[in-house]
Amino acid sequence: MNKQTSRTKPAVIGLLLGLFVAALDQTIVATAMPTVVKELGGFELFVWVFSAYMIASVVATPIFGKLSDIYGRKRFFLLGLVVFLVGSILCGLSTTMTQLIIFRAIQGIGAGALMPITFAIIFDIFPPEKRGKMNGLFGAVFGLSSVFGPLLGAFFTDYINWRWVFYINIPIGIVSFVLIYTAYHENLNKRKQQIDWAGITFFIIAILGLMFAIEFGGSGTYPWLSGQIIGLFATFVVFLIAFLWVEMKVANPMIELSLFKNRVFSASQTISFFYGAIMVTGATFIPLFVQGVYGESASAAGQTLTPMMLGVVVSSILGGMFINRTSYRTIMIVSTLILIVALLFLSTMTVDTPRWTVTVYMIFVGLGIGMNFSVLNVSTLHRVGNEHKGAAVSLISFSRTIGSALGVTILGAFQKLSFNENIDEAFADPATRAQFPNPRDLLDPSIRDHLSSDILHKATSALADSIAYLFIVGLIISVLALICVFFLGKAQIEIPSKNHS
Repeated sequence: MNKQTSRTKPAVIGLLLGLFVAALDQTIVATAMPTVVKELGGFELFVWVFSAYMIASVVATPIFGKLSDIYGRKRFFLLGLVVFLVGSILCGLSTTMTQLIIFRAIQGIGAGALMPITFAIIFDIFPPEKRGKMNGLFGAVFGLSSVFGPLLGAFFTDYINWRWVFYINIPIGIVSFVLIYTAYHENLNKRKQQIDWAGITFFIIAILGLMFAIEFGGSGTYPWLSGQIIGLFATFVVFLIAFLWVEMKVANPMIELSLFKNRVFSASQTISFFYGAIMVTGATFIPLFVQGVYGESASAAGQTLTPMMLGVVVSSILGGMFINRTSYRTIMIVSTLILIVALLFLSTMTVDTPRWTVTVYMIFVGLGIGMNFSVLNVSTLHRVGNEHKGAAVSLISFSRTIGSALGVTILGAFQKLSFNENIDEAFADPATRAQFPNPRDLLDPSIRDHLSSDILHKATSALADSIAYLFIVGLIISVLALICVFFLGKAQIEIPSKNHS
């Protein structure tokens, strides 16, 4: 037993480090991008540095989760780590923006293996009574990476070189690899299975169609109703139907559809989807409020997320601590109610809202969101067999990421619509309208300083009100999440009786 414990600790450290670098690369690049664009060019492509990573990760996550169920967690965790580190090295060596985007996609594929398999291994290593605490600890890694990511990115860019934003992964990743390779020994129940290649292919095409439609839709080049965007959505629908048809026919499907008959599993996936939408919306539009309404710098706007992420860390750990004492539903009711209150506060923001109150609101948002990381990763596995653990956990990450992509797009469309209506109302007079700046100018201090106080007040009020309206819509999403929480029923961690030992 002592031998097992001595192996478990380094394995856990290895998992934490692997998850940390994968989560870190979602945030560390942001503060380095202005310098990267200055050196590599390709300003019109820079958004794809983020999108390529996210899209590749979304596509890879369920696939690696299923493969780890068939062939074992260890080999695919290590494979994902190697792919991620190779991608990191290539990103650091990039000489053009196109190269950087391609190599970021390679990183994303690796991250798509690390995230779900990490949580599946936790369930393999730890007994039920310890899984909640461990999930809280690992869930807190996401919050910490979001706090330290922008700070590390700024440090490397300002004092060393932006390429170290990627090279920093190498020493951390090597330590993680060595620890997992030497300390984690899994019991493999090898069973011959055929890989569902048709299902994997249809799934990839369907998700790529959806993600590209979300990414390109609504832009100046491709309006939502353009043939290209409609075609991408049609591709998604057609191949999703084909994927579901295949999954119902094959012996060993990529995603076991029977899992969705489990009410707790289905509720967990849906709640995760809603939480993903709310989290990314707060992370996207609060910095816009701080920069566009208050006129603060981009780095100061980014630091506004720190209170939210610290709240996520605290809440994730608390959720893990209480999960052994009460039902999933009870914890998630508390979580969603905190989130509803936080969004209610955010929906009252105006141009006159004091700066410190936004910080307080963001703490509440973090406290509301954090519990979902520790609780839903456990609840989604409620009465799910060992042979489906990897796939089940990967679907939680998948649902959260898809929710983020759709949420920021749909809620962003509401914000844009509200902003345009507010501007039309505030600048109804043609003479005044001619003085209205480009909305982007609100983010440029040198241009803001030359606007009259009246024009600036009207423009910033329009922006503030549109973002507040966005959080009213977000309230509806949080209420839907609360409704889904009740479908978790009385389920809680099932700890085997110790009488038989």
